[in-house]
Amino acid sequence: MMSVSQIIETEEDLLTCLHIKLYHPHQIHKGLYGLLPLGVRCRHPADDPLRLGRDAQACSYALVDPRVSRKQLALHAYRSPQSPEMLFSLQNLSQRGRLSVNSTGLEYLERMDLPDKALIRFGEYEMLIVRESGDAKASFEVEFEVLAVPPSRETCTCAATMTPVMDTGLINSFTAELRVAGPQETDETLSY
Repeated sequence: MMSVSQIIETEEDLLTCLHIKLYHPHQIHKGLYGLLPLGVRCRHPADDPLRLGRDAQACSYALVDPRVSRKQLALHAYRSPQSPEMLFSLQNLSQRGRLSVNSTGLEYLERMDLPDKALIRFGEYEMLIVRESGDAKASFEVEFEVLAVPPSRETCTCAATMTPVMDTGLINSFTAELRVAGPQETDETLSY
């Protein structure tokens, strides 16, 4: 028979939940999410990083897409001394692919603390992660969902990813990245 202290330690009523909402422009035509438990809350141990990538053996959850890295990203749960809440950081595990969190780029093995709502981009994927607070310390839940439209169009994080442009309003960070990549015009000395 278990004592009361053993029951309290193993029973976690209110788990922190990461709602992970995915979008890919060609998701309708491909079975990209065939290995994900969509619409179901799954428990994950807090001391084990949650890995997402193409390799179902090396990752907690896998995408069926040859363009995704074998190990794309990892979510690490942690707690700080100032707060009882479970918080998360995201780490880029891809050596080839660029990953961004709310338009801040992360290189291979770089890590960033996640806010309560974060827009992650890699390849053609957009992933909105929303943290729902809970009191548990040993584990958290994950719930995957597929979105019909890109989350960048519907989130309030767009204010953080917008850059003011004189006379034309605002452009999003994707357009800004294209602009930074260099001009697309021809030689100015040619006459037309």
